[in-house]
Amino acid sequence: MATLRTNSKIESEYRARTRRSAELYEEACRVIPAGLTHDSRTLLPYPVYAARAAGPRKWDVDGNEYVDYFGGHGALLLGHSHPAVIEAVTRQLPLGTHWGSSHELEVRWAQLVNRLVPCAGRVRFTASGTEASHLALRLARAFNGKSKVIRFVGHFHGWHDQVAAGAMSHFDGGVPAGILPSIVEQTILLPADDPARVADTLAGRDDVAAVILEPSGASWGQVPLPPGFIARLREITRAHGVLLIFDEVITGFRWSRGGAQARIGVTPDMCVLAKIVAGGLPGGAVAGRADIMDQLDAAAARRSSREKIGHQGTFNANPMCAAAAVATLSIVEKENVCAEAEATAGAIRAGMRQILVEEQVPWGVYGEASAFLIFQNPAKLPLDPATFDPLRLGFAGLKGARNPDLAYRLRVALLANGVDIMGAPGGLVSAAHGEREVAHTLEAFRTAVRWMKAEGDV
Repeated sequence: MATLRTNSKIESEYRARTRRSAELYEEACRVIPAGLTHDSRTLLPYPVYAARAAGPRKWDVDGNEYVDYFGGHGALLLGHSHPAVIEAVTRQLPLGTHWGSSHELEVRWAQLVNRLVPCAGRVRFTASGTEASHLALRLARAFNGKSKVIRFVGHFHGWHDQVAAGAMSHFDGGVPAGILPSIVEQTILLPADDPARVADTLAGRDDVAAVILEPSGASWGQVPLPPGFIARLREITRAHGVLLIFDEVITGFRWSRGGAQARIGVTPDMCVLAKIVAGGLPGGAVAGRADIMDQLDAAAARRSSREKIGHQGTFNANPMCAAAAVATLSIVEKENVCAEAEATAGAIRAGMRQILVEEQVPWGVYGEASAFLIFQNPAKLPLDPATFDPLRLGFAGLKGARNPDLAYRLRVALLANGVDIMGAPGGLVSAAHGEREVAHTLEAFRTAVRWMKAEGDV
């Protein structure tokens, strides 16, 4: 349980800068459970309330400026308020926000996904990543006529009932409150560090429809996958006729133009997309093999002697989101935005690592593509930040050992120095971040580390 410290310089500096955020949080707690609209925005003593954003930066209601690595929960590869996206949405707004009809933008959007993503024979849009993972699992079960799904401990696929257990809690496969045990029983939860366990499981049973995973490793790489794991998983699933699904909600269009599957050269049968796919507005998609996706097509399903799979969604491919998506993915297709964001993230990781060495702090910094993650070593292991290898710790030592109190304190210390990171702790870098943001971030990180050293957090 995270706790407040009344004599903390970190907390006092933050409170002094964010008085209006404190007031808004007090109001929010009267009408919103926990005062929050998303669990990952939890922060003690209270979250910061944003007022506007542009490029790699945002400003709070007290007028404080931050280098932003939350990035719309990873949706903003181009940064906030990119001119092309703003122009596209502004052009669409007076034409209508929701026609309840098919329209040209959804066709252009699907064509972009088809060109960029290797597995995207067909594309179906949803209103969120959670909805997309829900649909992908329904399609997989219908296609194979089997009920079980293999998932991996700590891998996140949204908040619907089928994927809740073992993602953010109940890592032992227990049943979270409010979810039927019979639903949890349809998941076979395995560790993501041993492909032989997957092979043995599939060899011993014939009721598995699909295997789904984050190709980055759990929580956008907080727990990286061992080398060769995904390639071996592809071999195993193909041999047993089991569908392989990549959850590319974070990695899609960020790990490369074609997502993690293009970066690593392994093509799944389906993938789940959200965040960048909708250009920073609400939206998601399932992309996959035509024979699987065409279960959504009444005529195609009839020709293959299958039942059509129903799929509705009031806001699927609505024109506002489609306009932002087409503008964003057109830039992803033509420009080197993934490489630019990745280079900046590399500079941040290298700089943070050097600071830890110089400050003699036994933490680790790691990450792939345009992500950076900070391991705060809650068990105080004898780590050398210069040679830190997260693979040596595995799930139990990384995500399983995460200390919310340490993470909150680092985030608050960075906010007090003008940098906003995500709760892992870590961040996702956009193509709008540059040398100025890197310099600011590293200066803030050094100060935050020193403050935490002084207060006994290291």
